[in-house]
Amino acid sequence: MSSENSGPLSQKIGFIGPGNMAKAICEGMVRQGLVDYSQIYVSGPHEKSLVYWRAQGAKTTHQNGKLAEEVDVIFLCVKPHVLPEAIADIYKTSSPYRIVGKLFISILAGVTIAALENTLMGFEGSRVVRVMTNTPLMVGEGCTAYCPGQVAIDEDIALVRRIFEVSGVCNLVPESMFDAICGIAGSGPAFIYLVIEALSDGAVKNGIPREMATKLAAQTVLGASKMVLETGRHTGTLKDEVCSPSGTTISGVHVLEQHGVRAAFMDAVEAATSRSAELSKTKETKTSVSRHGSIKTPMMSKPVL
Repeated sequence: MSSENSGPLSQKIGFIGPGNMAKAICEGMVRQGLVDYSQIYVSGPHEKSLVYWRAQGAKTTHQNGKLAEEVDVIFLCVKPHVLPEAIADIYKTSSPYRIVGKLFISILAGVTIAALENTLMGFEGSRVVRVMTNTPLMVGEGCTAYCPGQVAIDEDIALVRRIFEVSGVCNLVPESMFDAICGIAGSGPAFIYLVIEALSDGAVKNGIPREMATKLAAQTVLGASKMVLETGRHTGTLKDEVCSPSGTTISGVHVLEQHGVRAAFMDAVEAATSRSAELSKTKETKTSVSRHGSIKTPMMSKPVL
């Protein structure tokens, strides 16, 4: 793989799993000129989910093996419990002798590098990089962490950084942090959407039209975030600067503290982190696909929503 740090990518990129995260990653690359849709291959079991991709100019298939033969980089974007079935389909619709020297990038919550490498061991020269990212990649504001597998090479790491740095921040972290990063970065956007929705509801209750209320709430969150990132000042200091003595803001902050908002967010991150850790333990013992493509045991007893 090329290690160049500028210009478009030459690699063909495949997504096993056509859902929202695949769309976010791909859209981020396309928006920043790293690839165009002619380099993109997508596989999925349902025709309806592939219509969007074909409309963009991507190549689509129902056969994971055919995708794996064609591309250089394979993003694993299925639900975690579907991984053994997805890999088994590669064996079913191709031959492991045709799937050689591929880079697999996994965004699967709770699936460890060890489990991934065990699942992919039938493909000669396969390398793994584990990634945790989020949907704001689609608008160039993603938050990504990555950890390379045992045999990942420098060019793999450089490629992962290029893909994700053009659409936000990207940091190398030890795998031991992945559950917590899932809790804040992976799940965090949903928490903030709730905040924006609640702020908007409050504004509507007090007479502001919904469309305007939502724009004001979203811009307020965006502005506050940029103040934190660009000034480098402590959030407590920034909060105090808005809270005038006996003013409107400190009155609102008092209500938030009375309702335990700070603790609720901490508990939400902790709950998401704990769930990711539970999934990791489950998959370490249950992920297994034979070299002939049969699933030895199911990864999980029920789907992860």
